Amino acid sequence: MLIPVMNMQGEKVDEIELRPDIFEAAVNVPLMHQALVRQLANARLGTHKTKTRGENNRSKAKWYRQKGTGRARHGSRNAPTFVGGGIAHGPVPRSYEKKMPLKMRRAALRSALSVKAAAQQIVVVDRLAMDAPKTKEMVRVLHNLSVVDGKALILLPERNSPVELSIRNLPTAKALRAHYLNVKDLMSVDYLVMPLGALEVVESILGLAS
Repeated sequence: MLIPVMNMQGEKVDEIELRPDIFEAAVNVPLMHQALVRQLANARLGTHKTKTRGENNRSKAKWYRQKGTGRARHGSRNAPTFVGGGIAHGPVPRSYEKKMPLKMRRAALRSALSVKAAAQQIVVVDRLAMDAPKTKEMVRVLHNLSVVDGKALILLPERNSPVELSIRNLPTAKALRAHYLNVKDLMSVDYLVMPLGALEVVESILGLAS
């Protein structure tokens, strides 16, 4: 797949061939869904906890006498049937971690990238560089690249504080280093913006020969 390479002014400066094994792979929707579910599950803290009747801090004494009141027999106000009592079968701390083989995770990423490429939602730029953080300048760059009518994910080949800080305050854009590319971030945006350096990182990781 041949796509243009743009500069920060929105001008076409070159063309580049995207690797077909990454950007024209067979789309496996169930695999992408599995990768997304795994990522969301692994992000859960699992710190939920309720107190059982044995852990509830109320009196352990018998609530009222056994006979003569006309009421049902009860031995504790901590019983789950009472307001303020313990919780029966409530949640306890647990791990929601799901495992997925590395080959499957990479195949899911190739599927997601192929979806973006087929929809012409991948923008390649020759470089992204700024002397100092400037949100207004980054807005201008994105406007030049025609990615202002939706959410954009900007991949960076390495740490780039001026660019990252310029993007941080934009509600419709997110900066991410190419090593951390994932299905959730990729499928939640309308455009993927990649400098040539970031494209090389993605190809080195996801290439079938790697």
